[in-house]
Amino acid sequence: MLDKVNSLKKSLTPYVCEAVKPVAIARVQLDEQEIAAAVAVLRSGHLVAGGVVEEFEAQFAKLIGADHAVAVSSGTAALHIAYLAVLKPGDEVLVPGFTHISTASMVHFADGRPVLCDVDRRSFTLSPEDAARKVTARTAAIAPVHLFGNACDIVSVNQLADHHSLKVIWDAAQGHSTSYRGKDVGGFADLVTYSFYPTKNMTTGEGGVIVTSDQGLYERCKLLRSHGERRKYHHESFGLNYRMMEISGALGLEQLKKLPVLTAKRRQHARYLTERLEGLDSITLPYVADGVEHSFHQYSILLELERLRCSRDEFVEALKVEGVEAAVHYPRALNQQPVFAADNVRLPNCEWLARRIISLPVHPSLSQAELDRVVSAVTKVAARMRLHAL
Repeated sequence: MLDKVNSLKKSLTPYVCEAVKPVAIARVQLDEQEIAAAVAVLRSGHLVAGGVVEEFEAQFAKLIGADHAVAVSSGTAALHIAYLAVLKPGDEVLVPGFTHISTASMVHFADGRPVLCDVDRRSFTLSPEDAARKVTARTAAIAPVHLFGNACDIVSVNQLADHHSLKVIWDAAQGHSTSYRGKDVGGFADLVTYSFYPTKNMTTGEGGVIVTSDQGLYERCKLLRSHGERRKYHHESFGLNYRMMEISGALGLEQLKKLPVLTAKRRQHARYLTERLEGLDSITLPYVADGVEHSFHQYSILLELERLRCSRDEFVEALKVEGVEAAVHYPRALNQQPVFAADNVRLPNCEWLARRIISLPVHPSLSQAELDRVVSAVTKVAARMRLHAL
């Protein structure tokens, strides 16, 4: 394998201009507004979850059309609290097998059991049909993921949940501003969780939020976030310390103002990539169902490996040699992770995707020249790697 990669580097190196900076897969955008907001918090001396975080919660909930938001320290913390709010020990949760591990691992840390389900090959999101086959008497919830900014089949998921009286915890860590049939994905019951990790569509440095329109779940999440206390030193339940910092809230308020423009740029860049790459017969471009507005946290393509003389990893390496960073989300399905090996679950679609998927740069700060370099690199590598017999 190493010899093959080195051979690729040698054959492609002459086509690269060493002075040109690679096109980055992601680029964090923090301007003077965010810096000033953070400095103002530092000068105030009030650093932990206060008025700034409360304002951020209110503005975020308003933006997506939910009644309540609970800001926390990370997207993983948001999932943990959401699961704790609805699960009893031993409850099972239906989880897609092609996602970040936190979607499943936080079920474990809420004393539940994640049940891995297959996904749809086109949208990369949970297969309601496979999930339905895995419902048991212990199933209490379902945790669909709006992966890469693409919306799940929300109607089918809700029908499954209604039929079996399941709670739904939507993982929208990558779904900021994604909409489904004219409604923001954050506005659906029961709980929706988000991440604000630096490379997400908006960031608070690190952080997350849970949104809901259920008053009871809102109160429960607030208690779980801060040691089970409704007021200081009055503990109504056990809880955790998952509070968001005021600096994070300040960054979030500024980022919220920019989110519509940042999302529009991502969609514009995705349209351009699709228009320029759609003629390549060895690549499958992102699928967006009717009624879905994809927010393109990632622009993820699939390699048609039967048409190419290379693996996915070799294709990524060749793009790097051409001066374009690509990423693999995710190189293993969850059932292929060692932590799930004992379950011995087969997820054919998840495993199929994990061998073929590549994410290309689509972030808002890409210049037109950088977009053209991405198109050129993908086109060039696809042509060089194409099987000549086709």
